[in-house]
Amino acid sequence: MQRRQHGVTLIELMVAIVIGLVVTLAATSLLIFGESSKRTTAATNDMGQTGAYAAYVLDRAVRTAGSGFTQSWTLAGAFGCLLNATLPSTPNLPRSSAFPAPFATAFLGGASGSANLRVAPVLIGKSQSDAGSDVLVVMGGTAASGDVPRLILSSGKSTSILRLDSTAGLAEGDLGLVSASGTTDCLLEQVHSSTAFADSAGNDALPLGSTYYTASGSSTSLSTLAASGSAYFTPLGNVNAGNTQFQMFGVGSNNTLYSYDLLMANGTDASQAVADGVSEMHALYGLDTNSDGVLDTWVDPGATGYDIATMMTTPATARQVVAIRIALVLRSANPERANDNGELPSPASLTLFSDLATSLQQTISFSTSEQHFRHRIVESTIPIRNVLLLPTS
Repeated sequence: MQRRQHGVTLIELMVAIVIGLVVTLAATSLLIFGESSKRTTAATNDMGQTGAYAAYVLDRAVRTAGSGFTQSWTLAGAFGCLLNATLPSTPNLPRSSAFPAPFATAFLGGASGSANLRVAPVLIGKSQSDAGSDVLVVMGGTAASGDVPRLILSSGKSTSILRLDSTAGLAEGDLGLVSASGTTDCLLEQVHSSTAFADSAGNDALPLGSTYYTASGSSTSLSTLAASGSAYFTPLGNVNAGNTQFQMFGVGSNNTLYSYDLLMANGTDASQAVADGVSEMHALYGLDTNSDGVLDTWVDPGATGYDIATMMTTPATARQVVAIRIALVLRSANPERANDNGELPSPASLTLFSDLATSLQQTISFSTSEQHFRHRIVESTIPIRNVLLLPTS
């Protein structure tokens, strides 16, 4: 009788195993390649979205910088005045302690210099974030009646009432800057309608009070400024509308772009995350040196005469800034391996502002471990429209 054959031979089994291994290897390779491509595409898309959003936030802030007080730059001495304000949460301005991270250690010298912040549409602190990037300070708002400053005729029956040449367009909750040319301090004030808007017949009276009422500054008081006859009330916006922005932007050590509200509208002394995946931020000043409304040159904020301390105390130089050039260095969230040729995802260095003069270019170098992350540069040039609208003389 013929013997029945059971199972497979050893040779057939080995052939089947080899075929299975080849198919498994091919499928695994395809899966690994697909997953790698997916990670690369996702990282690139995430960086693109982060860059677009961060650039939008900065563009919106810088483009409206100086709104409210640019018309007061010489008339009321707003540019370069020391900002004094009573805030919803301590500390008030000028500060007696350092700003919160990522502005705590290097910005204005830390706690020792935090009390020196002065008014200007845009200021750049060169390498002054805790992570070593630049810090951008933007001030402005949306004011009433075309940003026209109002002459303070005198104080009313009390030091919390000002007599102005006009109170048209002002309402409860409006914020304003009281300043005078030649005076160091400027005081942030809030319109408070719990008192009648006229302290006597025929007077244009403006009552002040509530959260942001500031009775005195570091070297002068509201009553002294009101009695001088040369002080102005400059409308900035309305606290209830949230259209007054006195903000700082900087990159933290965790690759996150943060903002900080200098007026603490949310009632807390804390920075807010804007976008993650931002490893560095750097900026340049665009200057109109002959007041013809045309940008003439770009200047590094670390150059002599353009550091933040000098810019704050030199109104004529701050007036020349008509644009800001910002470069964001973006980083992917997850590390990647080198490819089959041993090439890492990121180059050893990237150059910022590569189309400008060599002296303005900045090279960002990456360590070997950092090169396992993908990096991208997003640059934008933002005009400061409120300064561009100022008279040329």
